[in-house]
Amino acid sequence: MKGSIPEDSIEEIRRRTDIVSLIGEYVTLRKAGRNFLGLCPFHQEKTPSFTVSPEKQMFYCFGCSEGGNALTFLMKLNSLTFPEAVRHLAGKVGVVIPERAASREEKERRTLREQIRQANELAAGFFSSALRSPAGEEAREYLRKRGIEEAAVRTFRLGFAPDGWSQLLDFLGKKGISPRLAEQAGLVVPRAGQPERGYYDRFRGRLIIPIEDVDGHIIAFGGRVIGAGEPKYMNSPESAVYTKGNNLYGLSRTREAIREKGFAILVEGYFDLIALWNAGMANVVATLGTALTRNQVDLLRRYTTRVAAVFDPDEAGRKALAKSLELFLFGNIHARAVILPDGYDPDDFVRRQGRERLEELVAQAQPMVDYYIERIIGGRGTLEEDRDKLREAVSFICRMEDAVGRNLFIKKLAETLNVDQEVLKAEVRRSLSNSPAPPADQRRRKGAVEPDPVELSLIHMILERPALIGKVAQSGVLQCLLTEELKLLGEKLLAAAESEETPDPSSLVGGLAEGPVREKILALLMGESPYREEWADRLLADTIRKIYRKWYRERHRVLRRQIVKAEEDGNDELCARLIREKERLTQEEKRLA
Repeated sequence: MKGSIPEDSIEEIRRRTDIVSLIGEYVTLRKAGRNFLGLCPFHQEKTPSFTVSPEKQMFYCFGCSEGGNALTFLMKLNSLTFPEAVRHLAGKVGVVIPERAASREEKERRTLREQIRQANELAAGFFSSALRSPAGEEAREYLRKRGIEEAAVRTFRLGFAPDGWSQLLDFLGKKGISPRLAEQAGLVVPRAGQPERGYYDRFRGRLIIPIEDVDGHIIAFGGRVIGAGEPKYMNSPESAVYTKGNNLYGLSRTREAIREKGFAILVEGYFDLIALWNAGMANVVATLGTALTRNQVDLLRRYTTRVAAVFDPDEAGRKALAKSLELFLFGNIHARAVILPDGYDPDDFVRRQGRERLEELVAQAQPMVDYYIERIIGGRGTLEEDRDKLREAVSFICRMEDAVGRNLFIKKLAETLNVDQEVLKAEVRRSLSNSPAPPADQRRRKGAVEPDPVELSLIHMILERPALIGKVAQSGVLQCLLTEELKLLGEKLLAAAESEETPDPSSLVGGLAEGPVREKILALLMGESPYREEWADRLLADTIRKIYRKWYRERHRVLRRQIVKAEEDGNDELCARLIREKERLTQEEKRLA
């Protein structure tokens, strides 16, 4: 058992899981021969090297060497523990994990993340009920005035926090949620900052907007004041499940529309997103009250490489655009700048001007690079202003990692500012030469040993053709493997065969420590098997002979060194024993040959 989850339930979950469908929820995949390809969610790349094999139920990235099975993918992508990944996948494939009364130790082992998600789910139910109660009439009227229809209320699970000090706290207490856990979830606040004096509800008298992660788990809440009052918006603090800069509001509800349309509309606020969705523009996501971050761009890139970002025309909007442009360029996303008229935000615009007019603005939006150069850097007029902007642009160009993109940017900038292109290039080169060298890649473990290619071939062969495992067992060749990880993997394959289990390559290989052995086997398994049935026996026999030859060579080398050492020490007895062992080894090698 893995914790409190029976092993047979884990196996049933693996059997029912289609890794292409699962990964396709997070990465846009396209068919490529027997496999599927997409942009890797674990590192930035322009050319897809992330490969998913439906036949072997495995994934591997030839760019960063991440690989494994469906559970490995969820654990790596969403920072889940093994039990969390199993339970998440069980819900998707319809496997009911037998529940039993958890012991005290098991309850203590439950992760804080699981407990917070449970508390948030209970709180969302409480807020939803409150919105539909008599106390929620003012909130319902507010939504009607903003034109938010019932479908949007249900989809985004909008709710209401009653104007009391402990209504949510009392409700959670009856459900077994301690005040301390509710505080860790950001739902309650200690009185005067001192937990010993008790707690009170964080959200009171506010319209509640649940914030979900990409899988639909509620990780936080936003609260909008109804009528006058400050602050206008109140948000959950960061917690074990919630980091503002790592999530995008609405993505769990809109990602399929983003894929279907081929691009995302990026806005700033909750109600900007809800208003656009309510108007029929479902391919929209929103930041969470902060400037766009690198992690949010990486998250968005899993679903599209095209974004129409909506900005205000004021100074704050120009600064946000400049910052966003840098992130989009580094994230290999093609971005357009949608500039709204003065006095409008997306919510106002779509309600007053209509969906069709906003769609026109999006369709006519200028590429963000062009807008930045022409409207923000260009057109200043005075020499001093142009010089300042040029310095700013050079600094920006130097941060661009793509050399081709950098040269195109320089060319366009030189034309706009009427500056000699070679002078601009020289300035960029000078700035780059003064920049500190980038840190060396730390991903590879120092001193990692490369596996022997013949031994690697043997393990690959029996992973591809489990029917050969019996012959490998009879040969005893696994005891001669010098690469310890390959030897251990081979023994696990033999043990599975002896217990009449069908070996699961993705689980066995996924259990290996990160390093060259794991990377090379995963890469080999993602390709088409080179071991055709009619050649398999001959190839296996030849591979076993080569491994034995190498093992005997190594044993002879070690014995020669030991004999020389015994002679130098004058130990005649040990020397004679080693010589007899060498002769015995020679005869044994001849018999095997």
